[in-house]
Amino acid sequence: MAADDEWLWYGGRVCLDFVNTLRDRWKTPRETLIEPDDVVSWLRRAGLLTDRAATREVPQSALRSAVTLRESVDSAVLSAADGAPPALADITVINEASAAAPRPPLHLVLRDGQLASGSAARVAEDVTAGLGLVAQDAIELLLSPDIRRVRICGSERCALRFVDRSPGRNRRWCSMARCGNRTKVRLHQARSRARG
Repeated sequence: MAADDEWLWYGGRVCLDFVNTLRDRWKTPRETLIEPDDVVSWLRRAGLLTDRAATREVPQSALRSAVTLRESVDSAVLSAADGAPPALADITVINEASAAAPRPPLHLVLRDGQLASGSAARVAEDVTAGLGLVAQDAIELLLSPDIRRVRICGSERCALRFVDRSPGRNRRWCSMARCGNRTKVRLHQARSRARG
């Protein structure tokens, strides 16, 4: 990833933040997953990969798998958000990736004086398992009512995906600081030029 770039966390779900690693989808898409180490870096920043996993060499095939999963998640989520079933090929990619996710160890916990099961936070030991956690998050989103709240940033230059959790369900931009203010300033300047 370019040194002046940074990972963006506006999606509201880890799977959408992962989809957002391909930027500027409206115009000329800009890839941020360029090297296998970029996948490792993203998974670590997302809290899905152990520090120990980052010291291992990652094959080029992991990068290809990550990009394939990212595009399948994007396609499946956008289809489901529009009320259409995802393509079978996308479902297959997501399910295959999900199968590699680490299984959380079960723990006994006491809740209100009663025994219950609990699980520890899941963190992967390798890139394949980390991508599996992304796929599992996508499955959870696809099966939740939040799927109807998935939006695409309204900026003509952006196209980041996010879950709209605003009270009025009217969020237009990935973030007000990133695209909302920029868009408002651009529109204001255009109106001022038109009047002048």
